[in-house]
Amino acid sequence: MTAQEIYDILKAQFGEAVLEAKLENVADPFIKIAAGAIKEVSVFAKNDERFQFDYLSCLSGVDFKGKLGVTYHLYSMTLRHKIVLKVEVPTDAPNVPSVESIWKTANWHEREAFDLLGINFLEHPDQRRILLPDDWEGHPLRKDYQTPEFYNGMKVPY
Repeated sequence: MTAQEIYDILKAQFGEAVLEAKLENVADPFIKIAAGAIKEVSVFAKNDERFQFDYLSCLSGVDFKGKLGVTYHLYSMTLRHKIVLKVEVPTDAPNVPSVESIWKTANWHEREAFDLLGINFLEHPDQRRILLPDDWEGHPLRKDYQTPEFYNGMKVPY
C-alpha cells in the first residue's frame, strides 16, 4: 500500500484529526495527526485489515523550538508497508496519549521521551525517568535546557 493510500484511508476515517501529510520527495513519508487522536488512530492502524501495522519500530521525541513532537515509525510485518505518524504539542502543555497499550515497545520509548524532553504520555503505566537520576532537574534534549554547573556537589563536565 502506498503512503497516499494510507493517508486517504486515515483522512476518510478520522477527518479533521488528520492534519497534513508530506508523502513525496521525503525519505520517510509522514502524516501529522492531532495529538488527542493518536491513540485512536494507532488502534485503527494496528487492527484494520488494510494496514496491519503490528510493529512500532521507533518512537522519538523532538523539540521544534516552541513545540514538542512525537514521531511514530510504523511497519506491517505481514503486508510489508510502512508509514510515519507525527504529533505536535505546545511546550507548556506537552501531553500526548500513550500508545503503550497498543505496542508494548512504546513503553521504554515513551519513558525516554518523557525523561529527556518532558513529554507527558497520558495513561502510561510507568512514566518515570529511564536514563537520568530521579532527582535530575529539567529535560536535557530541550533546546532551552541549561546544563547545571553542579549535580549533587559534583561538577558537571560540560
